[in-house]
Amino acid sequence: MVNNTHPRYPNPPLVVEVSGEYACFTRPEMKSERFSYEVMTPSAARGILDAIFWKPEFDYIIVKIEVLKPIRWFSIRRNEVKSTVSDDWVRRAMAHAGLHYNVEDDRDQRNTVGLRDVAYRIHAQIKLRPHATATEVAYREQFRRRVDKGACYSQPFLGTREFSARFGKATAAEPISDSRDKDKELGIMLHSIHYDEHGGETYSWFPAQLTNGVLRVPPNGTQLPSTGPAKRGRRTDAD
Repeated sequence: MVNNTHPRYPNPPLVVEVSGEYACFTRPEMKSERFSYEVMTPSAARGILDAIFWKPEFDYIIVKIEVLKPIRWFSIRRNEVKSTVSDDWVRRAMAHAGLHYNVEDDRDQRNTVGLRDVAYRIHAQIKLRPHATATEVAYREQFRRRVDKGACYSQPFLGTREFSARFGKATAAEPISDSRDKDKELGIMLHSIHYDEHGGETYSWFPAQLTNGVLRVPPNGTQLPSTGPAKRGRRTDAD
């Protein structure tokens, strides 16, 4: 395995391998049922790196993701609830003893089509923010030490929190390519989420392609007209 530098970055990328029994990187066009992309998304990769080592002084820039095991699928149908209990509802329930939530009336069967027995190699660069207090080299070394020790701030996961991820140092394993389709179009994929000073969110996207088992991520995504205005909210699971 050769670590080539990215044209925009002078240093070799940080490289980490992740694996797990199950994964689901949900396609955005699936509204109620979860259907995974064939490969980990950049946002999910960024979430794993943040779980290993996060500082507000820098951002991870995902360069590419290599698929290290054949793409295999699983399907499961589960009973879930349709709605989410809000903070406001909890406060009202605490104030009024007669207010209750009947989960049986809110159940709904939903299908998940995900990936099983997965392994990926993530290549990423560090982009310092203006208020960074250390050098890029210092942050890179801290990241490497945490990977070597298997240390993390929170449990990394593969798309959804129920699918935990293992991580470790990069190996010489070659990417796995589907011999029937060396250049596979994956459709539009989330590139990144941008947050403004008021907590608003805007999304950028890119046309994803898996070539010989490698997903290459462009430096920038594009905000699509259909994404609409900035959304207010907090971060959730990385899809």
